[in-house]
Amino acid sequence: MDKIFITGASGFIGSFLVEEAHARRYEVWAGVRSTSSRKYLQAEWVNVLPLDLTDATVLRGQLERFKSKYGKWDVVVHAAGATKCLRPEDFMLHNYECTKNLVDTLLALDMMPRQFIYLSSLSVMGPVKDEQQTASEVVVPRGIHDSKSFVERFTIRDSVYADISLADTACPNTAYGESKLKAEDYLRQVEGLPLVIMRPTGVYGPREKDYFLMAKSIKKHIDFAVGFQPQEITFVYVKDLVGAIFAAIDKSITGRTYFVSDGYVYSSRAFSDLLQEHMGVKHVFHVKAPLWLLRVVSSVSEFWSGLTGKASTLNGDKYKIMKQRNWRCDISGMIEELGYIPQWNLQRGVEETVNWYKKEKWI
Repeated sequence: MDKIFITGASGFIGSFLVEEAHARRYEVWAGVRSTSSRKYLQAEWVNVLPLDLTDATVLRGQLERFKSKYGKWDVVVHAAGATKCLRPEDFMLHNYECTKNLVDTLLALDMMPRQFIYLSSLSVMGPVKDEQQTASEVVVPRGIHDSKSFVERFTIRDSVYADISLADTACPNTAYGESKLKAEDYLRQVEGLPLVIMRPTGVYGPREKDYFLMAKSIKKHIDFAVGFQPQEITFVYVKDLVGAIFAAIDKSITGRTYFVSDGYVYSSRAFSDLLQEHMGVKHVFHVKAPLWLLRVVSSVSEFWSGLTGKASTLNGDKYKIMKQRNWRCDISGMIEELGYIPQWNLQRGVEETVNWYKKEKWI
């Protein structure tokens, strides 16, 4: 039985990776911080391994003890990281330095797996193609087939932006994106590293808490959006991201980078409209604020976070993310090379997510 090691296993994406790995009959090792919740790691088949990725010396001792008893892993999926921090330098610590510490230690101890998958983000690209152009038809990737009513109601068919592609030069404008790109750059220069990089767009689903804030707002009959220029958004349901990762594992792919989305392009209201529909909320007041107001609110929120010592969802980084107008990306590699066709469009994914919210009494 192959051994797989998943860092960030207690988190939203990591916990789904753990469950899928078990379903595929891997011996699953879940890497977590000693202080992390283990709510989704209670099954007896999960081997929980507390690690301190922030301290290279401590990490070496932890992995040495593991190797002496169990050997090394066949596959490592590095999903650990931070999406919101109090200080910009904290992003570098958790997303870059921790990644470097892990890979350096695996190399030093001769524990490099046959495949190392790094979970990055579309945010590494920044607003690389935020300029509007003449509207053109959106081409849905081959193999994706959904009902005409879904496509007509929720997706953008005449786009004013172009796809972000792997040929574009990354220009992140957030501390988060910069830290992820620095980690990518480091990993690419490690000789002999059997690397695969996944760059998902906005990941949503059960257990995720940032998009859940929108559901809470819809329940209060308010939908908040910003900016008056057209915005084209992409999403990927967590199970599709996990499916793409395991497609790369199944095919033993290395040396490649992939954007991951569900293949469609959505308007800024699609997600909230679907939440409203599946939550059964009859009336919602739609508020669209100018970007300057969002910037003010983000600055105040960031200042308050500094006083309280608690990272806020709304901050300077989040302002830049919400300001960005174009989140289209080319997923042809995922479909043609990995053979993975997304299974959850936004309608199906939101419905399943809302049902989970209800079951778990989040709403």
